Amino acid sequence: MPQPERFLPQLVMGRPSLDDLPSLAPPPGYHVRSFRPGDEVGWARVISDSFGQPLGPEDFHRRMGDGQFRPERVWFVADSSGPVATASAWLVPRWGEATGVLHMVGVMGGHTGQRLGRLVSLAALRQMQAEGRQRAVLQTDDHRLPAIRTYLGLGFEPYLIHESQRARWRVALAAAGVADGVARLAEQLDGPLRTLVVRESGVEG
Repeated sequence: MPQPERFLPQLVMGRPSLDDLPSLAPPPGYHVRSFRPGDEVGWARVISDSFGQPLGPEDFHRRMGDGQFRPERVWFVADSSGPVATASAWLVPRWGEATGVLHMVGVMGGHTGQRLGRLVSLAALRQMQAEGRQRAVLQTDDHRLPAIRTYLGLGFEPYLIHESQRARWRVALAAAGVADGVARLAEQLDGPLRTLVVRESGVEG
């Protein structure tokens, strides 16, 4: 019997290089900035709205207080009311020093359609590049179809770590309306699973 999604590992995506990132171009009425004191409130508001979970400022410290927090690693798109989108440039030891992790990406529902998820994710990717990371990874859920479209548009591709993900990716790509996705990404979807091996130079496998 197939395992329910909640018991399976999240989908993983990787961007093999950070060398060709586009510049930031906020739409009118928005600007991009990094974390400053007091932004715990705005972060909690954005993530609560994005994920449907009631969070408060204290949750920022619980979820982001793993020793990797730096103000310049947490990014926001804001308007005159404050933050409306967020993404973070994280470092997770198991991925290696050369790999940045795109972490806690969210956009408030009232601001969809402005490509703010792409914009704030790009800001986080540029921060990884500034820190000398060579590549990026992220984890996402099968049902987050707009996010998957955004990540594909940013140059991410499927990174298989579990056998179930071959079929799950095909379903997700079809549901996301990425018509050429399965054919274009056939090498990744039909290839071997990635075995994560962390070395000083980064991630091999």
